[in-house]
Amino acid sequence: MTTLVVGASGATGRLLVQQLLDRGERVRAIVRSPDALPEPLANHGDLSVIHGSLLSLSDAALTQHVKGCDAVASCLGHTLSLKGIYGQPRRLVTDATRRLCDAIRSNAPGKPTRFVLMNTAGNSNRDLGETVSFGQRCVIALLRRLVPPHADNEEAADWLRLETGPGDPAIEWVVIRPDNLVDEPEVSGYEVHPSPTRSAIFDAGKTSRINVAHLMATLITEEATWDRWKGQMPVIYDEEPK
Repeated sequence: MTTLVVGASGATGRLLVQQLLDRGERVRAIVRSPDALPEPLANHGDLSVIHGSLLSLSDAALTQHVKGCDAVASCLGHTLSLKGIYGQPRRLVTDATRRLCDAIRSNAPGKPTRFVLMNTAGNSNRDLGETVSFGQRCVIALLRRLVPPHADNEEAADWLRLETGPGDPAIEWVVIRPDNLVDEPEVSGYEVHPSPTRSAIFDAGKTSRINVAHLMATLITEEATWDRWKGQMPVIYDEEPK
């Protein structure tokens, strides 16, 4: 099985690459810099590194990179800096999602390609009519206007829900919604729910990046887990100490 990972040099992306390689999977990673991935990861025999910016690749090149992949995983996000939050490209995640899906369709795969998108628990799944307090709706409305990455994450998830939907013959998808990302050294216990069980604004939980990577790798490689969550936007939390 081969997976294309974008955002592979990020804090979660490189963990996903490692998780997939540890399971014996082949990985293609699109990274901007030749030095973006640490050794020995960068020199792993089952990893093919593609140097370039995803949004600047031509349609033909991106279609070729996606060709033969059983899954595509996006760990793209905006860097936490003034330029990363307010500079261009403001629709990084959305445009990447759209272009990757177009590339998948251009290859006309014989079976649906799995698309896994890392998103945020602050984004609601409007297919489920999730309950959101008035206070949280107000804060989210402000974030949507004042913090472009939030609107980008919402739009990317909505693009999969509405433009790809549940019946696309070329693509099946899952949107992962972690809450309050933190760094931990090892995979730990975690919970996965169809909808948030707490407020992402007023009662945020936490989710370690390595647990997000583990869930994404499990979705990609395990049929039962994929069948459980495909076409959904599961929320992941670390288990709290008892």
